[in-house]
Amino acid sequence: MSDANPPTYKGRNFGIVVLVVVQLIIGLIHVVFGIWLLLASKDSASFGFSLGYIYNLYTLLYGLLTSVFTVGLWFKKNWGWYGTLAISFFVIVADSLTLLNLPSVPGISKFAGVGEIPYSLIVIAYLLQSHVRPEYVIVKK
Repeated sequence: MSDANPPTYKGRNFGIVVLVVVQLIIGLIHVVFGIWLLLASKDSASFGFSLGYIYNLYTLLYGLLTSVFTVGLWFKKNWGWYGTLAISFFVIVADSLTLLNLPSVPGISKFAGVGEIPYSLIVIAYLLQSHVRPEYVIVKK
């Protein structure tokens, strides 16, 4: 085997570059749709608060957190790594509960869960690789 270094961009592994681009797109889409859903629900809501409103807030908050943690990941901040890992775990739990017809975030569709769970598992598997983990995360072998 050769000891060739994997491709990099601005000192970051190519995998991190791909992850950051995809996560930013996902985050920005959720922010836009979260704002749009909140604005649309204000106009059509007959009373101030509904279960759909929870999903609208969830969508916006998920998008904001994903975007913020992705920026942290790009700048090699430990909180970006941990935040991205935590959001991925949360998505797996919330979508799994939805797929099992158990209480979860109201409004999450089962169709979305089918795609989000495998994607989140891939993100977690990538982040837990030794060359991606922050230096101080100790994994005993």
